[in-house]
Amino acid sequence: MAQTPPGHGHTENLGAGKAIAVLTSGGDAQGMNAAVRAVVRVGIYTGAKVYFVHEGYQGLVDGGDNIKEATWESVSMMLQLGGTVIGSARCQDFRTREGRLKAARNLVKRGITNLCVIGGDGSLTGADTFRAEWSSLLAELVKVGGITAEEAKKSSYLNIVGMVGSIDNDFCGTDMTIGTDSALHRIMEIVDAITTTAQSHQRTFVLEVMGRHCGYLALITALACGADWVFIPESPPEDDWEDHLCRRLTETRVGGSRLNIIIVAEGAIDKHGKAITSDDIKNLVVKRLGYDTRVTILGHVQRGGTPSAFDRILGSRMGVEAVMALLEGTPETPACVVSLSGNQAVRLPLMECVQVTKDVTTAMNEGRFDDALKLRGRSFQNNWNVYKLLAHIRPPSTKSGYTLAVLNVGAPAAGMNAAVRSTVRIGLIHGHRMLAVHDGFEGLAYGKLEEISWERVGSWTGLGGSKLGTKRTLPKKYFEEISTSISNFGIHGLIIIGGFEAFTGSLELMEGRAKYEELCIPLCIIPATVSNNVPGSDFSIGADTALNTITTTCDRIKQSAAGTKRRVFIIETMGGFCGYLATMAGLAAGADAAYIYEEHFNIHDLQVNVEHLTEKMKTTVKRGLVLRNERCNENYTTDFIYNLYSEEGKGIFDCRKNVLGHMQQGGTPTPFDRNFGTKMGAKAVAWITGKIKECSRHGRIFANTADSACLLGMRKRSLVFQPIADLKEQTDFEHRIPKEQWWLKLRPILKILAKYNIELDTSEKAHLEHVTRKRISLESNI
Repeated sequence: MAQTPPGHGHTENLGAGKAIAVLTSGGDAQGMNAAVRAVVRVGIYTGAKVYFVHEGYQGLVDGGDNIKEATWESVSMMLQLGGTVIGSARCQDFRTREGRLKAARNLVKRGITNLCVIGGDGSLTGADTFRAEWSSLLAELVKVGGITAEEAKKSSYLNIVGMVGSIDNDFCGTDMTIGTDSALHRIMEIVDAITTTAQSHQRTFVLEVMGRHCGYLALITALACGADWVFIPESPPEDDWEDHLCRRLTETRVGGSRLNIIIVAEGAIDKHGKAITSDDIKNLVVKRLGYDTRVTILGHVQRGGTPSAFDRILGSRMGVEAVMALLEGTPETPACVVSLSGNQAVRLPLMECVQVTKDVTTAMNEGRFDDALKLRGRSFQNNWNVYKLLAHIRPPSTKSGYTLAVLNVGAPAAGMNAAVRSTVRIGLIHGHRMLAVHDGFEGLAYGKLEEISWERVGSWTGLGGSKLGTKRTLPKKYFEEISTSISNFGIHGLIIIGGFEAFTGSLELMEGRAKYEELCIPLCIIPATVSNNVPGSDFSIGADTALNTITTTCDRIKQSAAGTKRRVFIIETMGGFCGYLATMAGLAAGADAAYIYEEHFNIHDLQVNVEHLTEKMKTTVKRGLVLRNERCNENYTTDFIYNLYSEEGKGIFDCRKNVLGHMQQGGTPTPFDRNFGTKMGAKAVAWITGKIKECSRHGRIFANTADSACLLGMRKRSLVFQPIADLKEQTDFEHRIPKEQWWLKLRPILKILAKYNIELDTSEKAHLEHVTRKRISLESNI
């Protein structure tokens, strides 16, 4: 983890003699408990004492029983709980110096010099003020006899690390704040439910979501449900927005839609700073159009419910990083905030992030809305630009003369339909003729193609599975038929949305170019598979939905045994040879072990795990969870592991096993998969349009270079195109996985959070060190 401080040969000894306090402050957010759990367990693992501070800063001021030492077992069964178990409260006392004097005394008396604060920008600003005053507070306490000079000397400096817990995602410097993804899950559940009743009665629904100063929730909701209009504070509508809105709603109804959805951020304003309320919009629609219109204000339901898998993992990773930042801190180290950059946890200067966050509000108050959008960061701007394309621009009357075909290949994955919808609509905006291919490469060979319209894909965003139909069939045996179809339908480019078969099938099409000239057209592959095993991309469409399904199922399975004797559950997950689902679900559900192909294990490892669970079940803990990737080992099957645990647990615990099967591929897509698919489709069309023009010669398309067949993947924070030929060297074709997978670096965290005393081997320690990143500048992050 970063650099091991001098004198500490092992991570396990890093916290020896040190004490950490953790508190949650401000509004609650799902995932806070995961962060608290990680701080406690990693702190104890490093040898530190860890204290809960109940009721936020108020508990810090009041002291007494509000500050209690945490144990390993005290954070069991916290992961799946919403809100914050240790409580949160608004605290006026801490705003005064007198209150901060009491808080400082309470920490010094317990030897606590490391404080982890989970909250919004106000809470983190308060923590930084506390740190800046620390020396003077101690001096004053010594002067009045509140603490001794010796106590002051032992607590001469205070380390502060923040984690942002806010459903609004309004903190600059991090891609996501703890709680945002869960809030989007709650919102989308309600939007999906409202959509069905709206269609039944041909209604218009105006939905107000949280976001006093930030339109992130409203924007992502609009993208994820294909809303007709969205109002966000960072980009107010033009002065004649009423006319534009009514025209948009009318066009949607004329196009055959039975409903309209309008999303409003609670802080929505016009360009003059006047509030745009849900009732204002309802009254406008009723008066101008006479549509049956309803308003739904979601309110605090957005904060409620169990945290999503993403927020559990995010909170856990940030908690690990926060502990290491605290224990590696020195008197000269400024307060930092743990942020998410791509798939890495990083440390950023706390007050720089707070200042940029405040600058956004200032820019909006001063009417500098372009600056406000820029300050929100590239991801926010990209989301906004994609939304405007999909909702506010209509296909041009002038056609490009090009034809694109889109198809699904491989097993179905939630989010495929969102990617198809985006591909079709962006393609039409470019003036292309868009063709839908049914049943993958086989359908392309047999001519199962049809022209697809703007309206046809309108409601596809929230649908699971594949509306186009998908098959695993590879194209090699159909080269001649596929070439004929490409020629007959005049196809100039293919966008292939699918899993490992989409990747290998595209490689086959490239090989076929040598014999069939018709195959010399640009190809773009969008990874979509629950297994997340396509090379060239950190994430695949559908993996997030499957992960949430597994996590929710594990919660229910564990809950099913409430009140019974001690029990261990053995759960088999999908993924082929790829252990992504098993590992990430293990982190999200609090598994004691997760067996995967990429991390080879033997009978000794199984024995260690059984012994660990046997000892664990002798404590107050009554539930155990073991995950097994379906193809992790051909001999140590799910039945074998179940029988082993059952035999060794006799008299202490009993076992149950579950094979989750294809339920992991089903269900409606999560907000992430809807949004991810939408952005991938838009990006793919833009790229293939440019490539077609580049390869056009005298009215013919001839693409035979390596860079004319690319995979669009997410790498760290960016969507990037990579020639699929270059990805061959990065691929283990026998086991259908990339040779390097970023999430393997999280395996040590899974082990530390699951076990009390753990000896990591050399490679695991290297992985764990790689998880932690050095501090990076705020400018490079936003």
